[in-house]
Amino acid sequence: MDGAKVLVVLDLVGIFVFGITGALVGVRKQLDVFGIQVLAVVTGLGGGFLRDVLIGATPPAALVDWRYLVVPVVAGLLTFFLHPGIGRLERLVNVFDAAGLALFCVTGARKALEVGLSPLSAALLGMISGIGGGVIRDVLSGRVPVVLRSEIYAIPAFLGAGIVVVADAAGYQATWVTFAGAVVCFLIRLVAVRRGWNAPLPRPS
Repeated sequence: MDGAKVLVVLDLVGIFVFGITGALVGVRKQLDVFGIQVLAVVTGLGGGFLRDVLIGATPPAALVDWRYLVVPVVAGLLTFFLHPGIGRLERLVNVFDAAGLALFCVTGARKALEVGLSPLSAALLGMISGIGGGVIRDVLSGRVPVVLRSEIYAIPAFLGAGIVVVADAAGYQATWVTFAGAVVCFLIRLVAVRRGWNAPLPRPS
């Protein structure tokens, strides 16, 4: 499988897992099937929309390739019918959210490099791709976005994207580098959630 196909597959997988996180939040908020589908679609496609618009890849891939629209809808429907007990949803949201964050940060960085962005810009765009869908999901569901809380969220995305960028600058563009960046982001995010790692907070006045 060539590099372009790998990016499409990773994109679709990322959309699927992010779609599940949006749908799970909708279930927890006791939304109806339409509300759950809305959260699934915007969560799955939000980061990709931001990425494509920022690099000038318009119209965004989600508007020209039917697979990008079908995947989050399927994720939403599966979650609606097959979700487990309410008490387990938070843990599942965290796991799937970490997976989506990991996949989007590396595909965003890779696409940014392909259009000629500088290494730093590519890493930042990868981070934005990863956090975009979650921010939209949290705003629509009435939650403070995870990235604005004290939890470590954007940092793993930036590190995952950074691995792809640094490897590219060193001449390594193999598929395993992209997967390595995703795995690093995924593991750091999950460990941060499990151990309660937080970004620094302002000192109390």
